[in-house]
Formats: sequence, C-alpha cells, structure tokens
Amino acid sequence: MDVTLVNFPRTQVALLQHRCSPELVNYSAAKFILWRRDTGLSPIEQSNTFGIAWDDPQTTPPEAFRFDICGSVNAPVPENAHGVINGEIPAGRCAVVRHHGSLDTVGKSVWSLFRDWLPGSGETPRDFPVFFRYHNFVNEVAEHELQTDIYLPLQ
Repeated sequence: MDVTLVNFPRTQVALLQHRCSPELVNYSAAKFILWRRDTGLSPIEQSNTFGIAWDDPQTTPPEAFRFDICGSVNAPVPENAHGVINGEIPAGRCAVVRHHGSLDTVGKSVWSLFRDWLPGSGETPRDFPVFFRYHNFVNEVAEHELQTDIYLPLQ
C-alpha cells in the first residue's frame, strides 16, 4: 500500500447530505450533479469532488447511514431547491492512498488502510471521518480506470 502523508487545506464545499440506504447514494449523487448543472457554482471541470463517509455501509443499518456528496466552491452556496448546503472539509494532516477501480470495492482499500497501515504507522486518527476525492467518474472512463483518493485524517 502506497500511503502518502499530506497537509490537506481547509476546503469550502457545497454539500448534499445523503441520509438513507447506501444503495441509494447514486440517486443523491444525481441530485447533486443536477444542482451543479443548474447553478454552475461547482463546475466539475474546475472543482474537486469529494465524498465524506460518516458511516461504514457494512456495519450501519441502512436507515442510519450517512454520506455527504461535495464539490469545492469559491463562494457561499445560496439557498436552493436541491437541498445543497454550505460545508467544509477541515485542514489537517491526512494519510492518502489511491484506490484504482470500481467504487464497489473502495471499502477494501479503506479497511486495508486502517488494518494494515495505521497500526504500524505511529499515527492516530483525527476526529473527522474518512473522505474521498474522485479524480474521474464512471460516465467518463471504464470502471476499472476509476481513480479515487482515500483520505484518513490524522492528529
């Protein structure tokens, strides 16, 4: 596992809260994409796209699952009909690993980071959840070409 330590900058984001079954995240993602297209406030071509994983979909009851879909912004998000709100990914040290391939298997990379890398690293997780930065999307490339950075916030 090729883990890099980085200082992640404080990042203002437009945020859509997904609060139901992990199997329905793609519906929330589509809603977020529609907001992006309608407003132009977080264009995919110029903004970073993130996902904040508050819960593990393998161990959290579907009705309690929380995941935030985000896009970086340079200005506050005005009130809107899509339910997109202002949010922030805080600055701080993070361990980063690149996941290659399907998002269906990204959990294996997350657990490998916790199970294999973290115990021998001498590092301690910070009080913020794992988050993802999506470098490309399944509508742009084949599923096996997807690249997703996994960020583990550290103290």
